[in-house]
Amino acid sequence: MTWRAAAVASSPRAPHARAGRRAALERGFTLIELMVVLVIVGIATAALGLSIRTDPARQLRDDAKRLAESFAAAQGEARGDGRSIAWQADAQGYRFVRGAWALDGAVPLLDTTRVEDFARDPALRPRPWQAGPVRVSPAGPVLLTAEWFGPPWRLTLSNAAGQVDVQRDASGRFLVH
Repeated sequence: MTWRAAAVASSPRAPHARAGRRAALERGFTLIELMVVLVIVGIATAALGLSIRTDPARQLRDDAKRLAESFAAAQGEARGDGRSIAWQADAQGYRFVRGAWALDGAVPLLDTTRVEDFARDPALRPRPWQAGPVRVSPAGPVLLTAEWFGPPWRLTLSNAAGQVDVQRDASGRFLVH
């Protein structure tokens, strides 16, 4: 190889030198390409997140499970304290209260001058229904006494999505059906 041929071969303008540099530049993605992919992934994730809706029937069942757990906590509180606790509900939510109760006939009557509503108790505080407006059948308060055994009862929670039963059996267990 001559002196001139060697100089041309090592020159930056040599064809194989340009091909090597071009290959080095073409490895990987540019920042613009990565940003476009991230924007597309973000839009797809947002669209998917907006399309997923909560199931009202599942929310009603979750409300019933939460209520059964609260009934068990209230029953334990009534047994430990020796004073009855009543559960009251309307279409927006429910609450537990303790006061002076008079069993006059079929429906217990509350002396509203001395009521404790458990506002600071995490298990028994007043709660809204998560499933929206809920109908409770039978209407009226449920009285939880200090007795270990009591009559079984059943509450039906219903809304436009369906209905769920919360039941107390004779041994004092609370079940969701």
